[in-house]
Amino acid sequence: MHCTKPGLSLLAASAALILSASQVFAEPKLEVEMFEAGVEGQGDSLGTVTLIAYDQGVLIESDLRGLAPGIHGFHLHENPDCSPVEKDGKITPAGAAGGHYDPQNTGKHKGPFDKTGHLGDLPRLHVGPDGENAQTNIAPRLTLNDFKGRALVIHGGGDNYSDSPQPLGGGGARIACGVVAD
Repeated sequence: MHCTKPGLSLLAASAALILSASQVFAEPKLEVEMFEAGVEGQGDSLGTVTLIAYDQGVLIESDLRGLAPGIHGFHLHENPDCSPVEKDGKITPAGAAGGHYDPQNTGKHKGPFDKTGHLGDLPRLHVGPDGENAQTNIAPRLTLNDFKGRALVIHGGGDNYSDSPQPLGGGGARIACGVVAD
């Protein structure tokens, strides 16, 4: 770069360095608003889940309120749709989200750290007696791209990361859902 004023070339070089550093250190992330899931569709907002690209997977920061106290199953589902679905006369809240994300078709519910199960298992959410949840977890087997164009679903019950004694960890009904943007 040729410049007749030495101060301008130094200024330009400094600006380029700052811009380059900000691009390197910017954390790619997605923010997902979570809503109550009911038979009539989307309900009230329950807060947000922030997904942050990380060297060892994806950090999941949840800031939720209005949930029943206790442990809740938390999963990445296939489709970016939280609409209820009717099948055989029964309505499933957030049924349009489809099944758990399982691109390798393992068909196994093993938890977020077991490499032989499907990828949709996320760490359980722990909700305090006040109905609030603020925690940070990691999904070590996923990238931010795995989340894009899918849905996050919170289940009414806990999740034992097994298909026994109940399928899909026994998490039960879908009580909250949020679509992850592309």
